[in-house]
Amino acid sequence: MKGKEWYQADDVADEYDSKRFSRGGRHIDHREKQAVLDAVGPVEDKNILEIACGTGRFTVMLAERGANIVGLDISRAMMTKGREKARRADVADRIEFLRGDAARLPFPDDHFDAVFAMRFFHLADTPAKFLAEMARVSKDVVFFDTFNDTSARVAYNWLLPMGSRLYAEDEVDGLLHDAGLRLTQATHDFVVPYGLYRKLPNGIAGELRGLDTSLGGTSLGERLASVSYWTASVESSD
Repeated sequence: MKGKEWYQADDVADEYDSKRFSRGGRHIDHREKQAVLDAVGPVEDKNILEIACGTGRFTVMLAERGANIVGLDISRAMMTKGREKARRADVADRIEFLRGDAARLPFPDDHFDAVFAMRFFHLADTPAKFLAEMARVSKDVVFFDTFNDTSARVAYNWLLPMGSRLYAEDEVDGLLHDAGLRLTQATHDFVVPYGLYRKLPNGIAGELRGLDTSLGGTSLGERLASVSYWTASVESSD
């Protein structure tokens, strides 16, 4: 995985949420949480796995809605923050945080109702292996996001601490097919790069978000979108 040492550092965990999801970054947080909820549907009493759970943004949200969820990550420091969030939200009994390797998931086949990964595949050196494992342990839904190779991110990707793997739509189609997954929904968003939102006060970022979503609803906006959200179902072997 790209930037493995950087990601696991204690100071990165301490600053992760505040640097990315405060100020105008709240619009990113809101959109990503809605994307997860749209993909997994009603979650009460469902068993869900989150790959690369980080500081528990999504694990805690889903547990508050009644899911039983396992959050897997390589960073102990990130998961420590997640456990703190779970305790504050009084949902620690619904979440198990587990340190592990997403390429070798320690679960039997068809173990979860849904498996998802956010902010993960742009770091993946072997995306086919990770997606195959996600498909193996899911009974039904697999959901993930990617950064796109037709977006403005191409211009500054090399400046980022970990860089990013950028994907074309046909590459994602191939990964889904090889993992035995059937695409059920794809949505594309954020013509304006994430980094700009984070630098703006929330109010100004809100106005920018309105323009962004208006453009994003056009065919040009879809082509220039920096992020895609992919929802797939496990194909039956019958």
